[in-house]
Order: sequence, then structure tokens, then C-alpha cells
Amino acid sequence: MKRIALIVLTVLTMFTGVLAQGQGGRGAAPPPPPPLEPGASQADVDKAVLAIAPQLRAQATVIKWNPADWTYTTLRKGTTQIVCFDKSGLPGQLPYSLECTHLGNLPRAAQNMRYESEPDRAKRQAAIDAADKDGSRAKPVFGSVWYHLMGMDAASARTHFTIAVPGATEKSLGLPENGRGGGVWIMNAGTSTAHLMTPGE
Repeated sequence: MKRIALIVLTVLTMFTGVLAQGQGGRGAAPPPPPPLEPGASQADVDKAVLAIAPQLRAQATVIKWNPADWTYTTLRKGTTQIVCFDKSGLPGQLPYSLECTHLGNLPRAAQNMRYESEPDRAKRQAAIDAADKDGSRAKPVFGSVWYHLMGMDAASARTHFTIAVPGATEKSLGLPENGRGGGVWIMNAGTSTAHLMTPGE
């Protein structure tokens, strides 16, 4: 129960901190968005942040992936721990795919996209399993949120979010490892991919 409370507290603290920064204090006007990096497009930034709530968008960092080597260029350096990026149409991604998460998850995100670009499902899973086994798989920040807005196009895109709990099991968190009970549960328990799922997600 203490571990569950810690997760909830971490997420609430993150949201509260971001909201406080975004609002500039009660009754005060929110601070303006940070400036774009040279050569960055405002349209690219505006699209990338659609995966998160409106009050979180103005201060988020925004990056753009280079699919040749899965490095990235910063389009806007934000003031919070949230980073957003547009994955639409990149190798292995849906035609419309936006994602936001914790800045500390960028190594994991780069690995994810590298693996997802492999069209052969068996090879892709084998590469992930090997990285998990040899310890080279980047772990996400425990308690961090992954936000997604994805679909075949903007009109049909749906939101989805998970909370990363790498290595968590029913024994360590006290939550079930399947959703049959109707509440929050751990998917991929015991792996670096373990994350909390909520009903309907």
C-alpha cells in the first residue's frame, strides 16, 4: 500500500507542479510559452502537444525525431518535465501518432521507436527480450505518465495513457496482474515495460 500511495503521490505532485508553473500562481496570468529554437515550426510544436491537457501544453518541451538514427532535435525547450513529440507516419507508427512523457523517458522512447521500426514482429520482440535480458533496455522513470493520441487520422484519433512501473509485480505493488477485477492493474508485470492500466484504457 505504501508503494501505491507513493505512485499516486508522485503523479499528483507532477501534475500539481506543472499546473502551478503553467498558471503562475492563483489569479496570475500564465507565463508565455518558451521561445522556439531556430528553424523550428510553431505548427509542429502546436501539433505535438495535443496529446496532453491544454493547461500542460504551453510549457512542455517539444522535440522532433530523426528516423535515420533515432536522435532528436529540440524544437522548444520547456520549463516542466514533460516532453512531447510527433511520431505520425514514422517507421512502425500510425499515420497520426502523438506522444508526451517525462523527459527522463527519452532514452526509452528512442529505443521503443527503434524496435517498432522493425516490421517483423518476431524479430522485434526478440530484440526487446534480448535487451531486457542483458540490461541494455532503458528503464522508464517509475511513476511517470505516457500520454498518447493516435489513430488513422486526427478525426479518429483516441487518447490513451499509462503509468510506468518498471519491474512491478502484484507482490511488490499489491495490484493484480490482469484487469479481470475491473480496477487498476499491472500490464507486463515484472518487466521493464510494466505499467498501470485503468479500466477502459
